[in-house]
Amino acid sequence: MAAGLILNVIARAAATSAFAASLLLALVNLTTGGGQSGRLISFPVANAGHRGERYLVAMLGDHTNWVRNVRAASGGAVLRQGRRRPVQLEEIPVEQRAPVLRRYLSIAPGARPHFPVTRGAPLEDFERIAAQYPVFRVTFLAGPPSTGPGAGA
Repeated sequence: MAAGLILNVIARAAATSAFAASLLLALVNLTTGGGQSGRLISFPVANAGHRGERYLVAMLGDHTNWVRNVRAASGGAVLRQGRRRPVQLEEIPVEQRAPVLRRYLSIAPGARPHFPVTRGAPLEDFERIAAQYPVFRVTFLAGPPSTGPGAGA
C-alpha cells in the first residue's frame, strides 16, 4: 500500500515536471516594432509546434496588438527564447488553421478560457472558429528581418 502511494506520488511529480518543461519550451518572447510609434514592444507568446513547423497563435483574436504590429511590419519580428533570433511570420490561411489551433490549446493552458472549444474537441469545431484566431508560421532567418525590429542593422 505505501509503496503504491509512493510510486503514485513519483509518477505524478514526473508527469507534472514533464508538462512544466514542455510548457517552458513553448514560451517565447516576441518583439515587434510598434504599429504607430515604431518603438520596439515585446509580448510573451506560446510557440506551438505542428508537423515540423512552428506557429504563433493570437489567442485574443485579430485586434491583438502584436498581430497588428506584425502585419504592419510585413511579418518581420524577433523571437527570444534564450537568445534573440530574427524571424519572418507568415499568416496562414483560415482553412489551414484548425489543426494548429487544436495543438496550441494542448500546450497553452492559459489560452483555453479564450476559446469556445475544448482542446479535445473534433477538428470540425476548430474549423468553425479558425477565422477568429490569426495564426502565423515562424521562419527563422539567418540575419535581421527584412522589415520591423532590427531592419537594416
